Amino acid sequence: MVVKTFPKHFPLPKFITESKEFKLNYIASWSYEAIMAGLAMDVHRCRFVPYPPSAINALAFSHSSSLSFASNGPPTLRLAIGRANGDIELWHPLKGGWHQENIIHGGKDRSIEGLVWTQDPEDIDETGFKSPGRLRLFSIGYSSSVTEWDLAAGKPARHASANYGEIWCISAQPRWQYLRGLEVQKQKTQPREGEDITQGIAVGCADGSIVLLSTADGDLQFQRTVTRPPKRKARVLSITFQNRYTLVTGHADSTIRIFDVRNGRLIRAMSLGGGPQGGPKEILVWSVKCTIDGTVVSGDSTGTMSFWDAKNYSHLQRITSHKADILDVATSMDGHTVISGGMDRRTTLYRLARGSKPGEKSRWIEIAHQRFHEHDVKAMATFETKRLSVLTSGGLDTSPIMVPLREFGNEYHRALPNFPQQPPVRSASLQRFIISWWDREVRVWRIFANQQDSMTDLPLDKSLRDSPRKLAAKIALQKEESITCADISSDGSLLAVSTMEENRVFFFKPRLDSTLKVQKLDIPSSLVQGGAKLLQFSPDGMWLLLVRSNNKIQLFRVRRPPIPIERPKFLSIPVHLRRLNRQAPEPNYLHGTLGSYPRSISRVAFSADSRIIVASDLSGYLDTWVLSGLEDPAQDDLAAPSDNSPSDSTSENSGVDEKHRLLIFGQHWLRNPAASLIPKLSSAPIILSFRPSTLSSNKAPTNGTTPLHPTRHNPHPHSHDLPSGEDRLLVLTVEHRIYEFNVMAGKLSDWSRRNPTSTFPDAFRQVKDRAMGCVWDTSAPERQNRLWLYGNSWLWMFDLSRDFPRVEEPKAEPGDGEVEEDIQADSKKRRREGKRAKEKHFEEKRRRDTGAGNRIDPDELTIGLGSKIRKRSGPGGRDVHSIHLEREQSPNASASASDDEHGTMPAALVRSRRGPPADVDDGADSESIVNGENAVAKAHGRPWWYTYKYRPILGLVPIGGVPRNSDKQVNGDGRDCDDARTLEVVLVERPLFEVNLPPRYYGDQEWSETKDKSLA
Repeated sequence: MVVKTFPKHFPLPKFITESKEFKLNYIASWSYEAIMAGLAMDVHRCRFVPYPPSAINALAFSHSSSLSFASNGPPTLRLAIGRANGDIELWHPLKGGWHQENIIHGGKDRSIEGLVWTQDPEDIDETGFKSPGRLRLFSIGYSSSVTEWDLAAGKPARHASANYGEIWCISAQPRWQYLRGLEVQKQKTQPREGEDITQGIAVGCADGSIVLLSTADGDLQFQRTVTRPPKRKARVLSITFQNRYTLVTGHADSTIRIFDVRNGRLIRAMSLGGGPQGGPKEILVWSVKCTIDGTVVSGDSTGTMSFWDAKNYSHLQRITSHKADILDVATSMDGHTVISGGMDRRTTLYRLARGSKPGEKSRWIEIAHQRFHEHDVKAMATFETKRLSVLTSGGLDTSPIMVPLREFGNEYHRALPNFPQQPPVRSASLQRFIISWWDREVRVWRIFANQQDSMTDLPLDKSLRDSPRKLAAKIALQKEESITCADISSDGSLLAVSTMEENRVFFFKPRLDSTLKVQKLDIPSSLVQGGAKLLQFSPDGMWLLLVRSNNKIQLFRVRRPPIPIERPKFLSIPVHLRRLNRQAPEPNYLHGTLGSYPRSISRVAFSADSRIIVASDLSGYLDTWVLSGLEDPAQDDLAAPSDNSPSDSTSENSGVDEKHRLLIFGQHWLRNPAASLIPKLSSAPIILSFRPSTLSSNKAPTNGTTPLHPTRHNPHPHSHDLPSGEDRLLVLTVEHRIYEFNVMAGKLSDWSRRNPTSTFPDAFRQVKDRAMGCVWDTSAPERQNRLWLYGNSWLWMFDLSRDFPRVEEPKAEPGDGEVEEDIQADSKKRRREGKRAKEKHFEEKRRRDTGAGNRIDPDELTIGLGSKIRKRSGPGGRDVHSIHLEREQSPNASASASDDEHGTMPAALVRSRRGPPADVDDGADSESIVNGENAVAKAHGRPWWYTYKYRPILGLVPIGGVPRNSDKQVNGDGRDCDDARTLEVVLVERPLFEVNLPPRYYGDQEWSETKDKSLA
């Protein structure tokens, strides 16, 4: 779908505004206010990219719940999400913001079926100093091996396998310091001699065997077999530790078994009986968990929750709460809440109700059930501190759901994005190509240029309207590793694809039918081997940047032939860019350490003239390099290459001798002289982008000769000119703080000093979904300071040529009607104070949210779970009704009564004279058509605009318009154009209802198949 919007102050003819097509296509995507203000752009709203989001099979937090942690949890807290395509996502809680920090890519037939974290014991040196133990992540997936992952490299660190069957479940032994369940005796200050205090890993296999693996000495090895395969081989479907030495397993033969892992002794076998009438004879125990007091909780294939005594393992209670299989169970930190999820899409919550009479036993009660997911709920995990209290669930609908646990019913749940934080979409704007990749496949599309009438901008003609795009190329890799990153050069001739094992580069030749002939380039082995987790072409297409798995940065020079249709070549010797020697903050020894993972490079960017490179890591550090000298093709390809060999050090001494630098066509890369002046940011950057520039400061001598002559002491003369073009770098952090640096000066830009993050609109700073990318509007010189930011569900525009308004209290203005206003002064004061008190009360509640969604406004609360109510009755106990205490305590002053008493006309007149407050943004989402003149005035009164009408967004890339390294404006076909006035972008959406999912279970529930289809 192509949505065409109008340029600034374009007169809209009546026959256009009243047409059906205008109302359906134009107003549906952009408000009339934005169109009249000149903020609009040509949007190709695309849903043809078949990106397949993958199901969630496993969830695991790196730490156990504990009140000893700070309110937001330890700084090393991470959530690992395992998907069916083999990917493992690492999420940072970010005080409830939830940022997807990294993706460890999998491969073909490498589904992640289970995840666990362990923490090595802390090391104590001779002085008594304690070093934190390393946090380690392990996974299983349809094989007989357990894999440990190197988080910094994004690769498997080691595997453990033996002669046991296919592994179906996995669980980590509790830490020695925190004994649970029945071991309530006094905590030992020191372990017994020879006692192993590391966390072992227990796995259950398809043949019924249970194996214990050791993680001692930083290794992963077979330790012992807890139980061998029985004669009647019943699969071990679920496994958990009741305490450090007691193991609970659920089997496919209607049985739950308890083992002592020290000697393999079977303590107890508890039977669930036979299957339902008319169904299978055996009951499948899909999940077993233990509460903090040792109570065993199980969920099975009949939809039944069972509770077992912690001491004698007798059956306490059974609740049939699901219409289909219960696939996973989770427990709260205090052991008084249990949650289950299953195939019927229900998430059910149970609470332990104490007996009302002396001696009466406590019983578990089903409190509520709700449908948070659109398909099966396969995995659940909980984490709680003094402030955080969340349940994370996932399944076939691919989106992680954050549900408030402690404040269930008082806070909204939240769906996290199911797409990568770094969009798998790129574009070659000059050739109007867009590329997207997933798993082991890359596709290239060509978006045809708009062919509208120059006077009326009417829609495309029929031939292009029927086929506005074409699949130009499709590339499928033959290896098993999934693609980590891909990029296309700005001229659309080169495509680079990387996996964790190797890199490949393809050359495109255009055909007459608008498709592409794909040719694999012969590239040096130094470029092929080793793979990369990030890669990017420079805007001029002369450099290919790689970030290796060891976080080393390499640059490969592209040598372009004089004839464009000939294949380019890559120089064999790379340029190595070394970072400053910085250390990530050392965590508390109780919290564990992630090793070098915080120093992993997460983002890279080139400046518009390709002469500045910036790289950021997860700790918030920025490193910058510059290209010194002027390009001279008359010089040799390489000069002095032998002194640029890679170093084992992660940093480079600041005083490297000039003669040891690698010269390429008279140029060499060196660290920015002001690199150390750029401060460490408070959180990791998620967007790095230089402002666009039309300057070209990287040109060769016009006479084609070397201006510097070689001598005996200087055989390779070169220029030392530093970049003089645009060096302003915009940085957006995961906390949605925006900074702009003058990179060559190593300081904040003047605009950033005048516009700190506090001046940005509250609506932007409170957005939950993190930003994914940005686009600069380079369609006209007066718009080059317009920045378009987008996330999974939103799109914002900021005009950086203007300063943001300061938030100030409105001042009274003298004029007519002062006497009337004085009469109503007390009324307005009460209304204003009541509104401020209500907003302050709600904001304090919002700040205390527990890590899921925002707190529900007291006016919107309904009486239910988690609600504080008071019952009142009339005379004789009749007319009993409940009052919500949250509503009663909300300081909602009698503003509405005052409005009715005195009227609001004078206040409306005052607001019309003053205009809207600086911090109010109420026109961006309006569907109604307002007066054009007033809309222009309102839009020009603030330097931002936003919308939430596109979702879910996979990516947003520019096409056509101005190339990244040119000072001319061009049309989509490459011809010069002086009247290009609008930015043209491709916005890729991927709604869930267009994803091919297995059939859902409906059954006899509140929601039906008919209702689901009507909503879709």
